[in-house]
Amino acid sequence: MIYKRDPEKPNQIFVFGSNLVGRHGLGAALDARMHWGAIPGMGIGKQGCSYAIPTKGAHLEILDLEVIESYVRLFIRYANENPHLEFLVTRVGCGLAGYKDEQIAPMFRDAPHNCVLPPEWEKFCA
Repeated sequence: MIYKRDPEKPNQIFVFGSNLVGRHGLGAALDARMHWGAIPGMGIGKQGCSYAIPTKGAHLEILDLEVIESYVRLFIRYANENPHLEFLVTRVGCGLAGYKDEQIAPMFRDAPHNCVLPPEWEKFCA
């Protein structure tokens, strides 16, 4: 699911899977760059109205699940610290990185209520 930017809601943040070198050229990362302010060369954290969670490394290699989970924990901390923002989470890691929903979704089980998770993840985050 790719979210559409709502100009009436400037507090929305598009959360996408990225690579550590910040090449936002395909999938949700491209959408983040084109419509949500993701910055080329920046592969982690908040940028514009987006938030990058690395799923690939500096050489575009797929990161291990444990490494991705550490970045997810950083994101969840950020979301908790910013309750005034609404985070629109894409299926991070389930596209170009090739992981399955059931591998990634449980990492977001502790996401706060200001995170909108993909409907495909509902059964894995309950």
